Amino acid sequence: MPKIKTNRAAAKRFRKTASGKIKCGHAFKSHILTKKSTKLKRGLRAPNHLKACDAPGVARMLPYL
Repeated sequence: MPKIKTNRAAAKRFRKTASGKIKCGHAFKSHILTKKSTKLKRGLRAPNHLKACDAPGVARMLPYL
């Protein structure tokens, strides 16, 4: 029986928590940081969780996560 391939781009961006939620990084934190406030940048450091409506699509890309 053939194995299902993992989407490698998704594998680098998402992790699963112990409770089964999918954890991901925030957008808007890689460049042009001088005009963004310190408060915003500090908030973007915190872990981000995927919305429930997006989770099935990511789960399909990561069958063994």
